[in-house]
Amino acid sequence: MATFQVVVGDPDTGEAHGVEVDGQDANRFLGRELGDEVDGTAVGLDGYTLEITGGSDDAGRPLRADVSGPNLRDVLVAERSTGYKPDRGGERRRVTVRGREIGEEVVQINVQIAGRGDRSIEELLGGGEDEDAEGDEDD
Repeated sequence: MATFQVVVGDPDTGEAHGVEVDGQDANRFLGRELGDEVDGTAVGLDGYTLEITGGSDDAGRPLRADVSGPNLRDVLVAERSTGYKPDRGGERRRVTVRGREIGEEVVQINVQIAGRGDRSIEELLGGGEDEDAEGDEDD
C-alpha cells in the first residue's frame, strides 16, 4: 500500500501545507501524471481541486514532465531545469530522473490549488489549532 507526503501549495498566499496520505486516498494519486487534477478530498480538502505540479522519490530524484512513465531515466540536460543546476555556461550533464507518472516509488507529491472550496484551508487542515495546542503543552 502506498504512502505519500503531499505538499499542498496555495498560490494566493504562498503558504504550503504538508499532509500524509495513505490507504485508499493514496490510490487516487497512483497512475496520475504531472499536470493532472485530483479531487482535494484525498488530502482532507473537501470541495477543492488540486493540480499535480511535481514530486520526488525516496532518493530525492525529481519527477520530470518530459519523461514518460513512472520509471527512472538518464537524461542529458544542458540548461537549468528540474533536477539540474549547471555550475557554468555550456555545461551538460546526464542526470537520473523519474518519469511524470506517479508510482509506488514516489514518496512526495507537490500539488497546488486549482479550484477552491467553501471553507478555508486552515479550517479544513487544522493548521492553526495544532500550533495553539503545542503552545498550551509547553505552559
